[in-house]
Amino acid sequence: MELTSHTAVWYRSGKPPVTIRWVLIRGPQGAFHPQALLRTHSAADPTEILEWFVLRWQLEFTFQEVRTHLGVETQRRWSDLTIARTTPILLGLFSWTALATHALQKHHPITQRTAAWYAKPSPIFVDAIALARRHLRLASEGFSLSAAGTDTQELPTTRYHRMVDSRAYAAGIARSPAEKRRASLT
Repeated sequence: MELTSHTAVWYRSGKPPVTIRWVLIRGPQGAFHPQALLRTHSAADPTEILEWFVLRWQLEFTFQEVRTHLGVETQRRWSDLTIARTTPILLGLFSWTALATHALQKHHPITQRTAAWYAKPSPIFVDAIALARRHLRLASEGFSLSAAGTDTQELPTTRYHRMVDSRAYAAGIARSPAEKRRASLT
């Protein structure tokens, strides 16, 4: 990666001028579009500014995944109290799912579903949710509340596992906000 940096003065009408540090970055052979990073702390080192940008990107990606799959910021009531109660729980659920998946994939490989029109290079959060759900469902097999009877039929193990796998993914499918609104109205 190539970078260059210098300081400049940022002036807005009616406001005092501010000294900023700008950092221009570009990838070798056009690996990505050149970007400008701006920082009001003009004494910051350019590589430090780049490191902060990378750390911020990971945080932004986490928030995007939490919004998409767990419904953060989609609560029906937008009161401060509601958001203060639900957002930490949803972020905790995201963290628990990520940690559980990390531990589970050591013994159970994470499967990744793809579509003919969309090839995923690596598993995404929906795959992580499905692995956690699949494991919880299979771990709870011995906790049946149904009475043992002679009129029941047992499913073949392969069919049962396919059914559990389908249910794990069906509940984790991400929907667009418009689809979620239509579903909530029905």
